[in-house]
Amino acid sequence: MITILAFLVTLGVLIVIHEYGHYRVARACGVKVLRFSVGFGRVLFRRQRGETEFVVSALPLGGYVRMLDEREAPVPENELHRAFNRQSLAKRSAIVAAGPVANLLLAVLLYACAHWVGIEEPKALLGSPVAATAAERAGLRAGDWVRAVAHDDGEWHEVRSLSDLRWEITQAALEGRALGMRVSDGQGHAMRQLSLDLKGFDSREVDATLFKRIGLGAPYSEPVLGEIKPGPAQRAGLLQGDRVLRIDGEVVADAAQLRERIRASVRDGVAQRMHWQLERGGRLLELDVQPELTREGNRNVGRIQAFVGHAPEMVTVRYGVVEGLAQAVRRTWEVSRLTVTMMGRMLVGEASLKNLSGPLTIADYAGQSVQRGLADYLGFLALVSVSLGVLNLLPLPMLDGGHLMYYLFEGVTGHPVSEAWLKWLQRGGALIMLLLMTLALSNDVARLLGLH
Repeated sequence: MITILAFLVTLGVLIVIHEYGHYRVARACGVKVLRFSVGFGRVLFRRQRGETEFVVSALPLGGYVRMLDEREAPVPENELHRAFNRQSLAKRSAIVAAGPVANLLLAVLLYACAHWVGIEEPKALLGSPVAATAAERAGLRAGDWVRAVAHDDGEWHEVRSLSDLRWEITQAALEGRALGMRVSDGQGHAMRQLSLDLKGFDSREVDATLFKRIGLGAPYSEPVLGEIKPGPAQRAGLLQGDRVLRIDGEVVADAAQLRERIRASVRDGVAQRMHWQLERGGRLLELDVQPELTREGNRNVGRIQAFVGHAPEMVTVRYGVVEGLAQAVRRTWEVSRLTVTMMGRMLVGEASLKNLSGPLTIADYAGQSVQRGLADYLGFLALVSVSLGVLNLLPLPMLDGGHLMYYLFEGVTGHPVSEAWLKWLQRGGALIMLLLMTLALSNDVARLLGLH
């Protein structure tokens, strides 16, 4: 129920703001607006306010603003000056562009509000890097605290949380460049500088596996045992709070490494006994642990039936009024640029079409963000608002960007696109949009079924 409500609120807010942009600028340009609709299809609710009818329709995946226009119906002589098609090229362009611009401005406001409210996020403490990856080659170690990153221009940017760091790494991976890092230990001492080289990195799919391929997994968590359940851990005499120091003589750096050692204890289809050195209440102990064999997907792994690791250390990321607004503008620009880059790369085959998401993924993320708190939901809403704004500016027929392309053609040639061409372009645009929606929905289903 939370997911459904969050999804409906998300769509409602974004559609209303988008259409209000069109409506407000149309009114400012002297155009008569006949209907303001949230949704398509059968009308569920209507109210007349002045000369405009406001309606809510059954299918909530969009909306429209219907204006007085001679191309749709005859217009009385005394209202011809208020028809959309009679307006200057500049006014028509402004009315069409106002919807996407409204979404981008909304994103700035939402990001700013999220920054002002403050978000609880994991601290940028790194777990053990995966062997033979870019992270390991860069010299990153378990427990490193990333304090700042630098781009090609050499300017350093403070990293306030793990989310900040992941955003910077995502951009660097997509652009195929190195990312400078200033890191310290978990207490802020022993500062050093290194470079995470992502030149030539395969970033066709931007998902949870991206960071694993770079070598960065879960945030740092101490190799301490939590709840002990009946099974191998209990039989070996392990207790909650035990800190694991070594396994078979090798140092255990963090909880991620400990979990991986347990999982990898299977050889030739048999779980091997492990010799553990641990600390308990200031005393050093040595125990033998016999993991049990478990089937996971297509492989056998070891388990000990104990919770491994602590919850990651959290920090509150909050900005002042001016700084929060400046960061919101910067994030909106960066997300817009990243969205265009990804779309371009998908178009030429340099990025996987699996990156497309549809309504099911949006609904799932909306529900998750609501449960994490107001600031998280505002950030999610801002992200979707940017995506909607950028998507509508694409030069595809049926989208605002397609109409702007028509007006560009009119401005260059001095005459509008012919009716015959408009008809074929609209049909082609409808087909492209249908294919994109089908692909996005199939990706959603595959994600929900765990196939991606």
